[in-house]
Amino acid sequence: MRDILPDLRARCSDGIPFALATVVAVHGSAPRDPGAVLAVDAAGTVVGSVSGGCVEGDVYEVAREVLAGAGPRVVSYGISDDEAFGVGLTCGGTIEILVRAYATAAEREDLAAVLDLIAADLPVAEATVLSGAAETGARLVVRPALASGRPGRPGRPGRPGTPDTPDTPGTPGTFGTLGSEGLDAAVSDDARGLLAQGHTGIQWYGAHGQRRMQEVAVFVRTYAPPPRMLVFGAIDHAAATARIGSFLGYRVTVCDARPAFATRERFPTADEVVRAWPHAYLESTDVDARTVICVLTHDPKFDVPLLAAALRTPAAYIGVMGSRRTHRDRLARLRAAGVDEAHLARLASPVGLDLGARTPEETAVSIAAEIIQHRWGGTGRPLGELSGAIHHPGGPTGTR
Repeated sequence: MRDILPDLRARCSDGIPFALATVVAVHGSAPRDPGAVLAVDAAGTVVGSVSGGCVEGDVYEVAREVLAGAGPRVVSYGISDDEAFGVGLTCGGTIEILVRAYATAAEREDLAAVLDLIAADLPVAEATVLSGAAETGARLVVRPALASGRPGRPGRPGRPGTPDTPDTPGTPGTFGTLGSEGLDAAVSDDARGLLAQGHTGIQWYGAHGQRRMQEVAVFVRTYAPPPRMLVFGAIDHAAATARIGSFLGYRVTVCDARPAFATRERFPTADEVVRAWPHAYLESTDVDARTVICVLTHDPKFDVPLLAAALRTPAAYIGVMGSRRTHRDRLARLRAAGVDEAHLARLASPVGLDLGARTPEETAVSIAAEIIQHRWGGTGRPLGELSGAIHHPGGPTGTR
């Protein structure tokens, strides 16, 4: 959604009807993950992608039919029949796609409220009925609860949200409905849990929200703020790592205690550059289970207090630069500081995968590769040496 967010917001604000196709399920190998979207407007303009080109032509036709009033539909595409020119995926997998229209001003305004939250990097989940006893296409938008226990409310352009005010007389912190109070309550509860984990997928319920029943399929798409990448050490490797972190979708912070090095000019792609002692900054900032930490200082006076603090956080990944000898010395110092073996085992050091990297840019690719491997549980081996599915099943092991 984020890749075509400006296009969708423009269509909503300009009053242009459009249909939105969303990947809701993937089985086996497929080009795009659940949540990938393609939009077709009333003029026939297409933005986004749901398959990298394999089935876009057919999805386009379905979107045009839905936009003309055919109603929401879930369509499936499996292996293509090349000899019969059948529509399908050449990669051998299967995808399911929900196609629904935003044809009226009210529908576009409801969607615009969600798009505004995503654009502001505020967390929100959107639940849509795919099949079963409830109406296909029924939609419920869910915000996480605030610390006070009261949920947030989406704002509109030029009108900030009122975070302490429930939106509807039904489940607090939601707007829309899936058709029954019980279903709304159960899905709201689960959507907040998925949002906290950064997961998206199909959930099954009874017609009134009963768990462990298979009567209603609900696709829950979560939009969490971008995860953080904290880069410590304002060196040339840090500049390259910050660039690739931004490219991967992280909100990047570079931190260094030396004012001459921690400058905006040296790190133009970073979201923020902080001049502070690394451990003091880390102890004062938010770190969650999607955060990745890259320690590139390889200086004991910075590294030891910083890593001791990092290992007390729930960060998904803690990578540390340095030679094997430096790493052994660092481990000894951390043990002396009272860090136990279980915590030390979390360190990825020397940082990165073995790619033969030499330059700062190549080293940044190596670091990024290890972060991705850690996130999805990959082997790090060449795909040509492996068999089976290219894309690992399931969700992330610790990030995003």
